[in-house]
Amino acid sequence: MANMTYRADVLIIGAGASGGVAARHLAEHGFDVVCLEQGDWPDRSAFPGTRPDWELAIRRDWAMSPNVRNRPEDYPVVQDDSDIEPLMYNAVGGSMIIYAGTWPRMLPSDLRVRTLDGVADDWPIAYRDLVPYYDAIDRQIGVSGLAGDPAYPPHDDYPLPPLPLGVAGKRVADGHNRLGWHWWPEPNAILSAPYDGRRPCVQRGVCTSGCAEGAKASTDLTHWPKATAAGARLITGARVSQVTIGPRGLATGAVWLDHAGVEHHQEADVVILAANAVGTARLLLLSADDRFCPDGLANSSGLVGRRLMMHPFSVVTGWWDDQVEGWQGHFGASITSYQFYETDADRGFARGAKWALSPVGGPLNHILPMRAGNEVWGPDHHELMGRTFGRGASWAIFGEDLPEGRNRVELDPDRTDSHGIPAPRVSYRISDHSRRLMAFQEERAAESLKASGCQETAVASMIPQSGWHLMGTARMGDDPATSVVNSRQQAHDVANLYVADASVFVTSSGVNPTCTITALALRTADLLVQNRSEQKVPA
Repeated sequence: MANMTYRADVLIIGAGASGGVAARHLAEHGFDVVCLEQGDWPDRSAFPGTRPDWELAIRRDWAMSPNVRNRPEDYPVVQDDSDIEPLMYNAVGGSMIIYAGTWPRMLPSDLRVRTLDGVADDWPIAYRDLVPYYDAIDRQIGVSGLAGDPAYPPHDDYPLPPLPLGVAGKRVADGHNRLGWHWWPEPNAILSAPYDGRRPCVQRGVCTSGCAEGAKASTDLTHWPKATAAGARLITGARVSQVTIGPRGLATGAVWLDHAGVEHHQEADVVILAANAVGTARLLLLSADDRFCPDGLANSSGLVGRRLMMHPFSVVTGWWDDQVEGWQGHFGASITSYQFYETDADRGFARGAKWALSPVGGPLNHILPMRAGNEVWGPDHHELMGRTFGRGASWAIFGEDLPEGRNRVELDPDRTDSHGIPAPRVSYRISDHSRRLMAFQEERAAESLKASGCQETAVASMIPQSGWHLMGTARMGDDPATSVVNSRQQAHDVANLYVADASVFVTSSGVNPTCTITALALRTADLLVQNRSEQKVPA
């Protein structure tokens, strides 16, 4: 094994959303930071969105599933026992490279569901603890939006005005006005105007296969250039196999393998995991140590890998009888609705869902909401396309996923990655509670579209290929017996080990998680700066 020549102050594993945010903040405050990333820097010239065949490319070479993409930097995810397929991307910038860019904050109720609704657990932090970090990260990212949404407490305005609603967004907004239902322009991590040297969105609708313009924020653009300018060192092509533990039970660094399979050991005073809720759980389990943690690192509670949450996801699409240019527009969302987000006991389930109005897309994406109909590929195909293409919009519905111990990440006994490291096995079942919640939301979304003038609607219910939002496998809490990390995201069992990604989520909320992931990562890094003199480190 080749040892690195020095010990860093902080070692970060993963260069995506949380890793990039933490690295920039720590480096700018004088910490010597090293980050290990198993992917590489994204090549924006290779993004398929500028090519006419981009909708084909995103089904193979640019697929969101690592099992389909199967690139050298990917690892397989065994999902035979999962209702939802985990999706992720390994690169500098992480899954932000292929996310939609939607940027909602959690709502205050999301952190108090036990107190308010009698389900799951409260977070050990409050909404007010996150507000200054939400405000700060919005400025770092360059968020386009409009403050004043009545679903939220007042907060700072976004740095840029909202992206255009488009014809479809305006029609659905008018429909909600007639119904008396909530709607608001969706905040997006996509530029509506030039910002920090980046160009604005051109409304091509290819966000989920990479943004060649750089209008959609990802940390390879917004954080890593500033982090490296401040002295952070980013090592790509570095696959971590184990966090190492010293004789005092503290983390001493990590073992990683390069492209040739040569092992290296990077030493550090503090280790931060930022590898997503599947990758972080996998690494904690891989780092079992007979002296201190035979069942996995930081796993005295037995909860590492447990309580995996992935938002159940449905799409309700409506079509008007005239053109709305439904193939274009940013693929975050034009408007959002929280009309049915909070608990109403009369519905027979707790919590609710967020709706986000998105374009339907090009010819291949267009047919997905109708995947159950024989007419899609039959003799009526041309009639169908002529009747609907460019005339629709879709409500994307994210239902709150309550945590369950049976939904988990484990190490697979047979499958490995290309370096021979055991692959993660994901076991996940959509609950009866989620099925009731989503059925209600789908019916209401169809009502919304009909009230907006749509002549026809279709539902794609709880789509399996939708596991973008990976949360909850190293949960935050005050009690070491029932949680993995504390409110600072510091492992109860290992005082110099932190988890910066969505593994720490206590509940899933019903909103896209990246805004909260980055706010939490900034908060954790800031608390490390504030408490630097008190931090325990290996001798």
